[in-house]
Amino acid sequence: MPTKNDAKKALDNVIAKSRVHLYKPIQIAEILYHIRTDGNIDPLELEDYRTKSKHWRDDICRPLLGRVCTSSAKFQDNLFDDNAVPPIILNELNNENIRTGGAVESYIYRRFTKKHDQLSDALLYCLTSDKDSFNIKTFIDSFWNEPGLKRSLDKIYEITVYALFSTLVTVLDLKVEVSVNESRFDILSEFEDFSKKVMCLDFSNPTHSQNARVYRVGVTNAADRGLDMYSNWGPAIQIKHLCLDVSLAQNIISNVSSDRVVIVCKDADKDVILSLLTQIGWRSHIQSIVTETDLVSWYEKSLRGKYADIIGDNLIRCLCSEISEEFPSVYNVPEILKNRHYENISDPFWI
Repeated sequence: MPTKNDAKKALDNVIAKSRVHLYKPIQIAEILYHIRTDGNIDPLELEDYRTKSKHWRDDICRPLLGRVCTSSAKFQDNLFDDNAVPPIILNELNNENIRTGGAVESYIYRRFTKKHDQLSDALLYCLTSDKDSFNIKTFIDSFWNEPGLKRSLDKIYEITVYALFSTLVTVLDLKVEVSVNESRFDILSEFEDFSKKVMCLDFSNPTHSQNARVYRVGVTNAADRGLDMYSNWGPAIQIKHLCLDVSLAQNIISNVSSDRVVIVCKDADKDVILSLLTQIGWRSHIQSIVTETDLVSWYEKSLRGKYADIIGDNLIRCLCSEISEEFPSVYNVPEILKNRHYENISDPFWI
């Protein structure tokens, strides 16, 4: 039978592997909370809580994080594998939680708060900077240099890339135009109801123009694959701060249905990525590779270059806005946690 030391070690491993949102540790905390307050749940019976606990987790993550977990069901269920927190480990965590009146729950949420305090310090640099003082390299490096934040680098890269791309596309006042070839007007006439609803085109207006835009898809899943950003003029945008292997490269490409992909990566990974994409026959689909050196150069020109007065403040505002939206709990502890009064629960072992 596992001891409380074994149980704590298993829990700490899950916390250490989690990104800043800590979905899996929060799910454990909510299982323990519901066992403690609701009863009728056996920690040794996985089906008593395997599905329900996802809803419990999401119920607290909405006010806590402003989002819910969107990883695959298989990845979410990995939480209960033998190398994570299987029922026998959860049972020991529950024994400790009941013995201490909720100290294991409190421990998990304190770890969450600590990680977000670290995040807050890093983000404060951005939120208190202006176009004259902000340095993108310093900002990114603050996450590399803080062990508790390295798992959040994918989101930071995504935010910094989106803020830059979106701001430059806006200030350039780019337009995207869709038109029908005159030789196809007869077909347009036949499908005018379709073209009007889907493409804003009809027989009297065979050309449609709109502002160019870049969009973030949303939460990056745990396998670090799929689409990160897309544009309304064609390219899909992949942001990679980690090295790739052939399997991961294939997963990335297979999840992006576009023949024009822009990859953003570290300088040292550029050649490796090109080599891998060549191996799997996808080199021709890559429109370009943007490196961190490119980002630093473009940020520098945007903030302190010839057109800084037009671009700089807008870029900082966009960056701060995306940060606040991505990490809402950095600034406010939601009432749902305050009402549990975890600050009054303590135990020498669970500190």
